Formats: sequence, structure tokens, C-alpha cells
Amino acid sequence: MTRDWDLDSVATELLACEDERRDREPFTDDWTDLDLDTAYAIQDETLRRRLARGERVVGVKLGLTSRAKQKRMGIDVPLVAWLTDAMVLPAGEPVPQGTLIHPRVEPEIVFVMRDRLQGPGVTAVQALAAVDRVHGGAEVIDSRYRDFRFRLPDVVADNASSGAYVTGPVGVEPSALDLTTEAVLVEVDGAVVDSATGAAVQGNPAEALALAVNDLGRRGHALEAGWVVLTGGMTDAVFAPPGASIACHFTSLGSVHISGGPREDS
Repeated sequence: MTRDWDLDSVATELLACEDERRDREPFTDDWTDLDLDTAYAIQDETLRRRLARGERVVGVKLGLTSRAKQKRMGIDVPLVAWLTDAMVLPAGEPVPQGTLIHPRVEPEIVFVMRDRLQGPGVTAVQALAAVDRVHGGAEVIDSRYRDFRFRLPDVVADNASSGAYVTGPVGVEPSALDLTTEAVLVEVDGAVVDSATGAAVQGNPAEALALAVNDLGRRGHALEAGWVVLTGGMTDAVFAPPGASIACHFTSLGSVHISGGPREDS
């Protein structure tokens, strides 16, 4: 059975799926001409509702910035979405299994902004000059779509599969780091399963940062001082079920450890 969707009803359904830990088929199965501008308007409407219920914007995230992620999802355009304080995962806390549907973890290079920055027309050099510190981090992505099956407008509307994120304890000035060669090893239950360098993220994570600020500028927004920017998964994401132990080991930015939490049968 198909139905007619619009901005308001999709925003309502996405937040309901999140609250109820319920997945669904992508909206583009029914709304075949859903476009990116409308999808971003849906994303902004869900943010408006998050703020109305007491959440606070703390930054933005990029999605599908690495070739590995783009290839797996069949998508070739990066996207930008919102981070709120409800998505912060304190260091040492396990994956919030009770609030997520099918969490996966991916390593990220994370920027903390020193200066307010507004596009369009911002270059990677200009963007990096506005950064205070660079951290290693990990995002726990989730999706309201069954089996992570979606088209680009679906995932944009769904706030780029936002779930939770953790920022590592080591912060480095941008000038002290070669972002393109900063490497990460992803370890699951003691075995290394993937690796990448910062070059996997748009050739340089600073390019992803510029992409974010320019996209926000097009939408009438800016990056604010103190905000966090997740530049996108460096590798493909790994599942994070109860009982799993996941670590992202960076060359210069320390390590981020995330537990899947206790096994359901323990």
C-alpha cells in the first residue's frame, strides 16, 4: 500500500521511528520525486522539533565522504546533517542499544571550531584556519530505513543516519598534523578489520569541512565557534551488537574504544 508523503508527515514519521526503535522502507519507494532541497527541508524541520523538545545544536556531521562508504551505499554525493547534545556519547559509555535500531561504528576525524565560519566560497585552507583542535572520534550511525537501504534524499531527510558520537581525548592543533596521512586501524573483538588514512575523506578532511560550511551557507546557516564537525567515516562502518568491543586506533590522535554493551543473554 502506498501513501502520499509531504514534508510534515515524513518529519513526523522519522522522529516516530527513532523514538519507537522502528525501521521502515525508504520514502522514495512511494515519493519517487523527493528531491534534495525538500529532503534538507525535512532535515531542518526534524531539527526544529528536536530543539523544541529541549535539545541543543552542538555541531554538524558529514556523511558519505569516503569512497568506501559511497561505493557500499551506491551514492556518490556527500551530505551534511545536524548534531545535537542528545547524540553525545560520553567516553567509556557503551553503544546506547536501548535507543538505536541497528547501530554501526565508523572512525572519524573530528574538528572543534575556534571561529564562526560562513560560506559559500570558503576554501579548505580558510576552513582549517578556523579550527581550534583536531580529535580522533567515532560515530555510532543508525538508520530508520530497513537494512540501510535508501536513496540520497532518504538519508538526507533522516539526518544522515545520525545516532551517537564520541570524541577521543587527544586534541591536536591542525598545524601539528598531516590530515591526509593520519591513519586509523579499526579493531573488532581484538582483530583489525579495516584501515584508512585521512585522504579517504574527500582527499583531505579539510575539504570535507569546507564542503560542510559551504553547504550550510547555501541553506542560510553557519558553523559556530565551539561546534564539533564530524568529517565522515574514514572506513566502512562495522556492526556494534551487544557484546562487541570496537576500537579505533589513530596514528597521532590516540584511541577511541566503544563497547557494544552487555550481551542480551547475560
